[in-house]
Amino acid sequence: MKKEERQAIIERVIVQNRIGTQEELIKILHERGIKATQATISRDIRELHITKKADNNGEVRYVVYKHQPTDQSERLYKSIRDNVSRIDRVQFMLVVHTIARNANGLGAVIDDYGIPHVLGTLAGYDTIVLICDSEDSARQVEVMIKEHMQND
Repeated sequence: MKKEERQAIIERVIVQNRIGTQEELIKILHERGIKATQATISRDIRELHITKKADNNGEVRYVVYKHQPTDQSERLYKSIRDNVSRIDRVQFMLVVHTIARNANGLGAVIDDYGIPHVLGTLAGYDTIVLICDSEDSARQVEVMIKEHMQND
């Protein structure tokens, strides 16, 4: 099976089912006659911009980020506004605190946008670490994020 076909099926499975782990996804694919390794599925998930997010019931599941606003910067700013609760700077790194379970989703948006001078992101349950190329760059990114945070 070609990669494009497998990825189209993966997208369909995730949209039509509540999938919370790669193991669940691999099992469903296997039931449909598609054999793929965990490494292949992991790579497909990354390439398809699939991430985990809490649904309305608080259950974490995979979601496909396909419907992006045409203006990428507005997508980034909305994600910051909707998810960021606090930001701390430590030299050339930023520690971005999000609402529970949404760090991965915001991390994916940040990675997609490609903020200049951000070399990489690490996302967990409710925290993202942004690694910048200098302290000055970290300050600039911190200011941008603070400008777009929800100020309650």
